[in-house]
Formats: sequence, structure tokens, C-alpha cells
Amino acid sequence: MRKIGSWAKRGLFAVSPLALLLSMSVSAAGPAEREVAPKVREALQRDLGLSPPQLAQYLKVERLAAGQQEMLAASGDDRFAGSWLERKANGDYQLVVASTSLAPKRGMADVEFRNVRHSLGRLADAKAELDTLAERGAKVPKGVYGWFVDVRNNTVTVNVAPGAKVSAIDFVASSGADAGTIRFQSMASAPRPLATLKGGSEYLSNDGSNYYYCSVGFAVTRQGEQGFATAGHCGNAGDRAFVAVNRRTVSQIGAFAASNFPNTDRAWVRVDNNHSLLPVVDGENQGDIPVYGSTEAPVGAAVCRSGRTTGLHCGTIEAKNVTVQYPGESVNGLTQVKVCAEGGDSGGSFITTPGQAQGVLSGGNYSCKGKQARLATSYFQPINPLLQAYGLTLKTSQ
Repeated sequence: MRKIGSWAKRGLFAVSPLALLLSMSVSAAGPAEREVAPKVREALQRDLGLSPPQLAQYLKVERLAAGQQEMLAASGDDRFAGSWLERKANGDYQLVVASTSLAPKRGMADVEFRNVRHSLGRLADAKAELDTLAERGAKVPKGVYGWFVDVRNNTVTVNVAPGAKVSAIDFVASSGADAGTIRFQSMASAPRPLATLKGGSEYLSNDGSNYYYCSVGFAVTRQGEQGFATAGHCGNAGDRAFVAVNRRTVSQIGAFAASNFPNTDRAWVRVDNNHSLLPVVDGENQGDIPVYGSTEAPVGAAVCRSGRTTGLHCGTIEAKNVTVQYPGESVNGLTQVKVCAEGGDSGGSFITTPGQAQGVLSGGNYSCKGKQARLATSYFQPINPLLQAYGLTLKTSQ
């Protein structure tokens, strides 16, 4: 075992709410409007507690937000503090856009503009201080599980074990990060890589001595070769990959062409051409979920995870660019999701309701059994940096 126009120059919110919302409705067209697979609808309603009308309203707001996050982030406004999807008390969803200099105002019913203390740039700088300290070899205290820019709380949130807050405070202080931006959040169970136990579709990796169960992420190609994206901790470059024929026999399908772990958690397995790789995600025998692209979903969006151990489960994106401290290893650039996973699910796919690939499972805490499932947090390696790092092309459905 072993990552625009002139209005923008005047400030993001100088434009009228009507013009902003008009751009939202125009940008929301396209792949996001594809029909949501029935199995995904079922899992979303089950895991997020949505009624059919609530799911329809969520999908409307998701489409609205999908076309806006890149525009908002690239607006050039240093007051911008992030945007996310948020569920209101009545069960409906809205897009929240935050700024450090914004008079209270309302747009359409599905959008709220919110004033906050810290800009996104200030929060990113504080997180960068923590990242730099760890990258320089400083020992991350036991019980400090990671940190991330938390746009919903307008902080840099540090996940810590119960009783570890004092050592976490000392670690933050030694980094030079702006203490005013820091928030500590208790996490009762430590995240860990999930390929150490049995555990889309199943494959096994072999390092020459042992076999490890993992899950296929997404089908990819490179210069005429085919393979799949998966987690880096599932195998090193050169390790062989297999599928189980029966309980005692395995058959080699290929080998790890490249792998990176820790720091990032990404890999791809080159698969022999006599095997088939489909551009879909396993929907637990209820119909495959087509992959149409890899448009990145915003914080607050719903995503569904598929893996060989626990099947299909859905949750919401809580944060991006999260640094996670696994036992003895640190991984950067992960996305944090409120969803369960178990050993063997590692490398499995995260996909949105419109069929947009998001990433491959890295790790998590708790399990999908009983009450633990509601406490669980998982992390995925975003798919687009993985594809770019290895020069891969995502296979998509027509």
C-alpha cells in the first residue's frame, strides 16, 4: 500500500441582480438538463430525504448554479467569498453568493446574496500557510485530520479528534495562518485510505506480495490505450491489476500506468485491449448511470458514489481543496462529501445527477452500517486534475 465584461471590473455585485440572474439562466443550459437516471433519483430521495417535488426544485437550482461558479470565481472581485447550494428550513434549495462588501438584497427565490467577514482570497491564504508548514516537513499532531476553506462558515476549518484541540491550536499558531479565520471542528473517527480491506465494479491490485480490493473510477483513454482512473493508494506504478474469476482464481487485466500517493491520491490503470470499459457508473443492477462529461459541481451540490463494497450512496459536497491527514500521510486537493464509504470502495466514482464525473474515492471515516452512515464523511480526488496530470481523456456516453 502506500491529489469579463466591464461590470466585473467594477465589482461582482455592481451588476444588477436581474442581469446576474439572467446570465445564470442562460449558463445553466446544456448537459445539466439531461434526464437524471432513475436509480440516481431513488438514491437522492433516500439519502437526502427529498420528496419528488423537492428533488425537482433541487435539480432546478443545481442547473442554475452549475453555470455560475466559474464565472463568480473568475470575476476579479477581491470581495467575493464563495458560493454554494444550501437547503432552507422548508426543504427547498437556494444558491448563496457571499461577499465581504454587500448590502443585503434578494434576487429571485432561489438566490440569496449574503454578507460575510472574510474574502475567499484571505481564507485561501490562511489555508496555504497550513499547507506550507506540512509540506516543509513539520509534524502534523496526532488527532489533526485535515483542513479546508469552508465557504459555508466563512472560515478555514480544521478537523480534529476529541481532545486534540490544544495541539491543533499550537500547530496553527506555528504556521503563521491568520487566527481570525480558523475554526476547529470535532471529528470522532479518523479518515483513512479505504483499500486495505475487501473492497462501481471491483478489481484487485497486487504489489508482488499481497492483493488489495479497490473500485474502478471512470473509463479513460490515452493515445489509443484504454484504462480507468482510480485512487493512487490502491497501487504503485507497475503493480498489476486483476479481476476475480472465482473465490480462488484471479485474471490479470492490466497494470498501474501511473500513481501518486501521498500529497495527491490519483492513479490510472492501463487495461489490455481485449477487455471492455464502458463510459457508465454502476447503479446497483438498477440501470447504469451514463457519464456525459466532467463539469465540476459546486459546494452544496448532490453527488452519488459507487463502489464494490457498499454500492450506490449519495450525499452533498461540503468543501473543496481539502487537506486530509491520514495516518502518517497527508493528501491535498481533495473534495469533502457528507456520504459513507467502506474498505474496497476506494477508487470508485463520484458522479452528479446530470451525469458529470467528479472524482474517485480516496478515504473516509465510519461505515455505511446503521447510524454510522449519518455521521460519515468521505473524500474524493477530483477527476479533472487527474485527467490533466496523466494526459487522459474521459470516455463519455453519446
